[in-house]
Amino acid sequence: MKDYIEQRAVKTAQYIIENGATVRGAARVFNISKSTVHKDIHERLQKINPALHKEAQRVLEQNKAERHIRGGIATREKYLNERHQKTDFG
Repeated sequence: MKDYIEQRAVKTAQYIIENGATVRGAARVFNISKSTVHKDIHERLQKINPALHKEAQRVLEQNKAERHIRGGIATREKYLNERHQKTDFG
């Protein structure tokens, strides 16, 4: 069981690094919870492979710093789509 958990932590970190994935995106791909992704990356991986941990942590920090921008873009698109739908039907 321990080997499976360690392998999952390494595979999750590799996925995050290769794809610039978010915690939520990695959780969806590996069918695990966001809490599990956090625990795998922040706790387990640090003991298993410190270099990989550092790189995955860098990607996650970058995503965290950019999330307000992505949220703003999503909100803008939502309201543009609503406005577009009103002009089509209204």
